[in-house]
Amino acid sequence: MTQSDTTPHQTGAVQTMKNGMPEPLGFTLPRAIFFAIFVIFVIVAPTFLYPIFLMKIYCFIIFALGYNLLLGYTGLMSFGHAAFFGMGGYLCGHAATDWGLPFELAVLTGTIFSTALGYLFAKIAIRRTGIYFAMITLALAQMVYFICLQAPFTGGEDGIQAVPRGSILGLIDLRNDTALYWTMAVIVLAMIMLVNRIVHSPFGQVLRAIRNNPVRAKSLGFDVDRFKVVSFALSAGVAGFAGALKTVIFGIATLTDVSTVTSTEVVLINLVGGIGTIFGPVVGSFVILSLEHFLAPYGPWVLFIQGIVFMVFVLVFRQGIVGGLQKVLRKQL
Repeated sequence: MTQSDTTPHQTGAVQTMKNGMPEPLGFTLPRAIFFAIFVIFVIVAPTFLYPIFLMKIYCFIIFALGYNLLLGYTGLMSFGHAAFFGMGGYLCGHAATDWGLPFELAVLTGTIFSTALGYLFAKIAIRRTGIYFAMITLALAQMVYFICLQAPFTGGEDGIQAVPRGSILGLIDLRNDTALYWTMAVIVLAMIMLVNRIVHSPFGQVLRAIRNNPVRAKSLGFDVDRFKVVSFALSAGVAGFAGALKTVIFGIATLTDVSTVTSTEVVLINLVGGIGTIFGPVVGSFVILSLEHFLAPYGPWVLFIQGIVFMVFVLVFRQGIVGGLQKVLRKQL
């Protein structure tokens, strides 16, 4: 059997073992080293950076991981992912404030709703490809923004405020910033491992096959549209999970979270970090959110600088930071 005759499922089996050595959870040695460096950073970062700022970055890492699953590994461009991020936050906030649900169930509510919304978006948008697919997602997201602006439960322009943090199983009080930080640290590390496992599973190999050559993937017997819908819904669910966590951290869900600006931001994060890489969303989130945070005193100039960064990476560093590092090291990250 030639290499060209290898199916995505078989390829996935081959890639879980290289040179006779197993790859736990899809981690090659370079990925494991990169992951270990990030673990060390997460442990020591609170000593020199504000924990709330770090937790915001962790939320956007999760958001970008979900988006990268769709764009980087399935090849689908969405301009409306803020709809899932924001609605995850709104439903989490509503469940916690109005329904009195604990932290776990409130976050789960936002995640499930975003997953269902993503499935609905995908079933509508999947009828088209390329830029038409992207524009449909943008149009649907704008509809969600209008609903959030008008619906009573979202609070309109005021948003949902005073969202309680609650506790984990009644044991860990999340009102304490330190406890919340370590909870978020564990969650973001777990999400990186989970997405890495998904990408390097047989399911992930099918997604890559669809991204690279959907016609051939279909000829091999895979239901391309079904896999795209599942990928979109999964990506939306991860985005909603990130939005729900952000609402818990800051105690508020606002229109900003469902705006086009947020959709653009997650695209920029992946572009800067490296589309189609596991650690691209990590690096991209730190770069973009650090620019926003430390340049905030300059007001509108932040957007100007972001525009320059976007153009530089599109024109010069098209593979992103991690993608460029992969090329230099000749190792997949």
